[in-house]
Amino acid sequence: MKQDEKGVIIDEVHQIMEKSSIIIATHYRGLTVAQMGNLRKRMHDNGCQFRVVKNTLAKRASAGTPFESLSSLLRGPTGLAFSVDPVAPAKVLTGFVKDNPTMEIRGAVMNGQLLDDKSIAKLATMPSREVLLAKLLGTMNGPIQNFVGVLAAVPASLVRVLDQIRQSKEATA
Repeated sequence: MKQDEKGVIIDEVHQIMEKSSIIIATHYRGLTVAQMGNLRKRMHDNGCQFRVVKNTLAKRASAGTPFESLSSLLRGPTGLAFSVDPVAPAKVLTGFVKDNPTMEIRGAVMNGQLLDDKSIAKLATMPSREVLLAKLLGTMNGPIQNFVGVLAAVPASLVRVLDQIRQSKEATA
């Protein structure tokens, strides 16, 4: 590979790293081309990216980023999963490893901290970012809905009292 080609790859991977909140390193030896294609499709469908990058180029790309500690995970045939959402790639990879036990999750770097495969498995059990945001929104929206319900109850009770008065006057007439 020529030096300028290496520079382009390093720049691409560095840009992906700057946008990512997590990078998961995997050992992919023993996977077929079809299995790798399936993994890439699953990752893409969940808003993630999976790339096979030479370890030396990945080390150079991670220099100066919060992912510098990733270099300790880069040995042998390594595939890297990138994502903004830390839960999505963990879920995809743990599910994929169950179906394809030849693949191994080595570890990850998130917020500058190195995570082991057990931490990634725990991360995979968490709800996704969208689900957490929906729960937060529901929690924030609850008191407002209750307040609106209380405000609506006052005129409704007034209408019921007036209706009872009307019914009692009709009954006496």
